Amino acid sequence: MRAKIKRALTVATRGMVAGGLLMAGVVAAAAQPLTVVELFTSQGCSSCPPANANLIKLKDRPDVLALSFAVTYWDYLGWKDTFGRPEYTERQVTYEPALGRSGPFTPQMVVNGRADTVGNRLSDVEALIAKDKPASGPVLSLADAKAAIGPGKAPAGGADVWLVHYRAGIVDVPVGRGENSGHTLPHANVVHALTWLGTWTGEATTLPLPKAGDGLSTAVLVQAPQGGPILAAAAD
Repeated sequence: MRAKIKRALTVATRGMVAGGLLMAGVVAAAAQPLTVVELFTSQGCSSCPPANANLIKLKDRPDVLALSFAVTYWDYLGWKDTFGRPEYTERQVTYEPALGRSGPFTPQMVVNGRADTVGNRLSDVEALIAKDKPASGPVLSLADAKAAIGPGKAPAGGADVWLVHYRAGIVDVPVGRGENSGHTLPHANVVHALTWLGTWTGEATTLPLPKAGDGLSTAVLVQAPQGGPILAAAAD
């Protein structure tokens, strides 16, 4: 009887250890830092469809948060981008000086707010992702309609906290005019709203998250001001 009890306890203990290791693996995966890849694109740009296709290839990587921002400065060519907003164009323009660019262009992919390349060259984008690892910023988590940011070293004057609402997955858009007239363009993880939530000064901070409507997903970026590096990112 004692031998049977001992064997049963041994099996139970092994099960608990295995379960603990599995849970630890889940926690570790959940805590994996995200590399943020932002594609600045336009439905009116004939060079953009290959970059859209590349973002589709990146969107399912567990270590990447892929976001598509539609800019507005190609609208004059005859087709107004259905997702374009001036604030997305402004975000791209803000990046350019620190990236050493004289002005915005499409398709541009920005990695972690620190490096960029032409978005239609997937090998170049993957090289940047491999090289430009996420910054060791504060711990950031999203739960119960709140963003919790842990303590850490913040930039002088604090870091911006951005709320991004985007449609996860792929959406196809038929284009009726302009350079892509007659084509149906697939888009991945299209951003529908970009909102400034507040400032992170280095102290532990909790910020309420407005509800994402119409089936949209939520991401939060902690970023150095004026288009600086992204210090932390999380998505639901």
